[in-house]
Amino acid sequence: MIYGIAADTLVIIHLLFIVFVVIGGLLVIKWRWITFIHIPAAIWGMLIEFYGWICPLTPWEQELRIAAGQEGYSGDFIDHYILPVIYPSGLTPQIQMLLGTFVLVVNLAIYGWWLYRWYRK
Repeated sequence: MIYGIAADTLVIIHLLFIVFVVIGGLLVIKWRWITFIHIPAAIWGMLIEFYGWICPLTPWEQELRIAAGQEGYSGDFIDHYILPVIYPSGLTPQIQMLLGTFVLVVNLAIYGWWLYRWYRK
């Protein structure tokens, strides 16, 4: 039971990390120091998508599920949890490139707006 709870907790942490990667730049507007955490996280998220890597949290979650007596799954976190909600088909390299580009564009827009605002002051 503890392994199942740990796996579910890891899924929540993983999802929060993904949300932080995509829109965490908005926190920089209020707390400038977040930049030093967000930029490396966003770069990591983009690299995962651009190179088709599997985030280290995914195999860890799968191991916890197996230890809990549950079935593991193949693929990565996005393929298993996110894409079934957004896309009907599986994760392809083209979709990963799109997701990585989306993260890049969103964060460039946020930081560009923030820098513009900061520079005008």
